[in-house]
Amino acid sequence: MDVNITSIPPHVDGVIQTDFKGTVSLTCALKDGPHEDKELVWLRNGATVNLNDGNKESVSHVCIKPIYEDDEATFTCHLKSNASNEVTVTLNVTYHPELSGEEAVTVEEEAVLLLECDMRANPAITAVMWKLNGSMVDLTAGFTVTNDGITSQLNVKKVERSQHEGLYQCTTLSPMYGDKSKTFKVTVTDKTMKFPLMPTIAGLVVVFFTMLLAVVSRRKKIVKVGHLEQTQILLIRLLLHRYLKGLSLSTVLQKVIQRNLVLRYFIE
Repeated sequence: MDVNITSIPPHVDGVIQTDFKGTVSLTCALKDGPHEDKELVWLRNGATVNLNDGNKESVSHVCIKPIYEDDEATFTCHLKSNASNEVTVTLNVTYHPELSGEEAVTVEEEAVLLLECDMRANPAITAVMWKLNGSMVDLTAGFTVTNDGITSQLNVKKVERSQHEGLYQCTTLSPMYGDKSKTFKVTVTDKTMKFPLMPTIAGLVVVFFTMLLAVVSRRKKIVKVGHLEQTQILLIRLLLHRYLKGLSLSTVLQKVIQRNLVLRYFIE
């Protein structure tokens, strides 16, 4: 090979061990001897790294401040005129889960509670624990804990204030970084009454048009009560049918007018 990579920290068999808070310095240089082409190219995971003009000839430097996404990233240096003449090193970035601080969570009684805890680490964590008010969560009290290697989730399908309100703590154990924790302060509020939106709107529409017809009836002094009730029933049925099918209020009114129900009522 005509090129060689040196690094700080030094690589061993092409692997550079570094912490995610550290800095990695890579230097690619042409070996001694005559070279027609002296321009060097860097690749990161196969993609070209942009270099300044003064950082391409004979010797080229790359500085990296790795984050956890850089774990197993590869850096390759080769001659621009000969891509097969290359050398590659790989980063092994160690890091711990991003856990710290306290998060406030509010949930209604009988609702679903979901808490999430970051598990991403290199080397992988050896354990994750969930506590409530200082004691390990009781899985027989409605708790479910799932781990997928990236996130640990604590789930309660039906919250009860007496059992599930309090201070939760998620703790991960790492062979390299020790334990990391995050706290959740969970407050359980009273259950609020929820009304179905569509039936409520439909009911209001019916009331509105019933009142409208009653006002018009008084103003025009219509005495044909039987015919009035019949027309109201037809109009209300049509409104409900159209509105519950998702049509807008203006569209419903247009269809009512098209069928002459309102006009016929006004005239008679």
